[in-house]
Amino acid sequence: MKYYFEKQTDYDFVNSINRIKEELAKEGFGILAEINMSETLKKKLDIDYKPYTILEACNPPFAYQSLQAEENIGIMLPCNIVIREIDQNRVKVSVVNPISAMKAVKNSKMDDIAKKIQTKLKRALQNV
Repeated sequence: MKYYFEKQTDYDFVNSINRIKEELAKEGFGILAEINMSETLKKKLDIDYKPYTILEACNPPFAYQSLQAEENIGIMLPCNIVIREIDQNRVKVSVVNPISAMKAVKNSKMDDIAKKIQTKLKRALQNV
């Protein structure tokens, strides 16, 4: 089972980020953090790296349900989304597969929650 789903977009890098944020918001996700890996690698290691951003997304009702089912689930949260430039004018957006991620938890209460989150993340990705 793949640990992510991905889609190549018809948008440039910045617009790809904006589009996935919009689609995630429609599915009830907020962005907790935005990590610019290119900038970080340049600042910390003086390495030039292609545009690469990680979004940390959270759907509060599902986060609460998850915490009720498994107190230490915060270790596996939030849902990560990667936006990366493949080459000029080609961008891929990837979302975590929550079903794959929750296999390690081994709590059957998380199965239904993970399926619902997966549906929302896949729909957001599809609509980018």
